[in-house]
Amino acid sequence: MPFAPKNTRFGFTLLWTLATFGGFLLSLLLIEVGEKPDVGVVEAAIGGFAIALPQGCLLKQPIFCIRWILSSLLGWSIITAIGIGAVGWIVPSTQILPVRILSGAVYGAFGGLGIGLAQWLAIPQPVAWRWIFVSAASWAVAVPVGSAVGMIWLHLS
Repeated sequence: MPFAPKNTRFGFTLLWTLATFGGFLLSLLLIEVGEKPDVGVVEAAIGGFAIALPQGCLLKQPIFCIRWILSSLLGWSIITAIGIGAVGWIVPSTQILPVRILSGAVYGAFGGLGIGLAQWLAIPQPVAWRWIFVSAASWAVAVPVGSAVGMIWLHLS
């Protein structure tokens, strides 16, 4: 791979980040971003598939790819069904930036925890439990950042 650094661990992390970002951008083309009641389980499953597919393609064995995609669909569907919402495709109704950031961090952490728990089922390692916390922390940062950028973008346009 021409853009991957020599350190394979960092190279995989970079590829994973790009695959996740690309999958999320694809999901934005497939799902209309809305408020919490507007984004349902079917939309969450479609968005989860759009994100999980490029991630799964990075996994070495086809069975892990399939397990990853199925567990991701399960995670997105469950967190949406139980009321946390389709994290990332929901626009907070408040225009107060600190409240928006705080609520994004909380919903991101809970959503990432749910998705991480479901994806943990696909990871066949004794230390796979770490993924649960990585997922929760990643979404706790990504959702408020994306929400703040979206709010600023709307005000500029």
